[in-house]
Amino acid sequence: MTSNPQAAAGEPNPLRALTLDRLRRRTSMKWRTYPEDVLPVWVAEMDVPLADAVVRAVTDALALGDTGYPAGTAYAEALAAFAEKRWGWDGLAVERTRIVPDVMLGVVEMLRLVTGPGEPVVLNPPVYPPFFQFVTHMDRQVVEAPLDADLRLDLGALEDAFRRAVEGGRRAAYLLCSPHNPTGTVHTAAELAAVAALAERYGVRVVADEIHAPVVAAGAAFVPYLAVPGAEGGLSLMSASKAFNLAGLKAALAVAGPASAADLARLPEEVGHGPSHVGVIAHTAALRDGTAWLDALLTGLDDNRRLVADLLAEHLPAVAYRPAEATYLAWLDCRELGLGDDPADVFLRRGRVALSPGPDFGTGGTGHARLNLATSPEVLTEAVRRMASALG
Repeated sequence: MTSNPQAAAGEPNPLRALTLDRLRRRTSMKWRTYPEDVLPVWVAEMDVPLADAVVRAVTDALALGDTGYPAGTAYAEALAAFAEKRWGWDGLAVERTRIVPDVMLGVVEMLRLVTGPGEPVVLNPPVYPPFFQFVTHMDRQVVEAPLDADLRLDLGALEDAFRRAVEGGRRAAYLLCSPHNPTGTVHTAAELAAVAALAERYGVRVVADEIHAPVVAAGAAFVPYLAVPGAEGGLSLMSASKAFNLAGLKAALAVAGPASAADLARLPEEVGHGPSHVGVIAHTAALRDGTAWLDALLTGLDDNRRLVADLLAEHLPAVAYRPAEATYLAWLDCRELGLGDDPADVFLRRGRVALSPGPDFGTGGTGHARLNLATSPEVLTEAVRRMASALG
């Protein structure tokens, strides 16, 4: 697979475009959950203006009154072209896609297709907290296969979890986070092929959440799960949401491998009523015409990863941080600070800076916190300064 190009000739860094005063005018979760004296660097919203292509597409739709129900395959066609250009993958077949409301609701629908109530779903903690919430809410049993000490997939633990999950002839699924949230790990082609082989051996169905796929660091290469040998029976959820900051314009795509097309065909027709038509328009425009903006963002994120590493080394050298290969999130090991299981709580109370609490991510999350890098260098500098002040 090819890595994303990082040069963005003439496109300004969107992470430097907005002032803190302007950001505080936003009414979304990031900016309204905490009091105004708290600096928010937690939930996965980016502090950026939208790509011009997205703004034009949405504005044109509103001017035309094109605000009805979604139809057609333009989103899937744009994603297929994006996948071939960015990842060298030409296997995304438009006829094996369905529009779903968003990635997590799509995950739920895919799990419903391949498991029943009470059956197991394997997760790799520490992992995105809604994985636990959605899986248990839909009456599935969580089976853990924790990441290894290097924050990579532990194939031994995964095989053990698969073996336990299918005991007694139960159906089971594996909810793969790729790239991984919160660690930013990019799974290699070899790792994913090994996952596919294990899934085939034990009869476990793989559902891959690939929402962060476009957001990779320079030198890293995202590999779609469905692109590896043996993954033909897998199901994937993809979206432009994270890469282009479109969480408020809901739309995502479920993608089936050749051997799971019949499963996807059983998706209830009413699921397709959930996505926003304007959201579909926005996501399509982003993937088709927003790649120069994305490249500028990726370059800015690379700069921010280096900045945070330098800031932590200067102000909080006891915090262990490894710049991630993907996502715009930083997974901080704060155990040496002696702040207890939830250092984010201390940073919030004493430093008035909001990070995501590590314990929410499950096994391996205690003593950790997740920081959102998708903001300006000035905000990051102030965030680390406030974190350091919480130790005084």
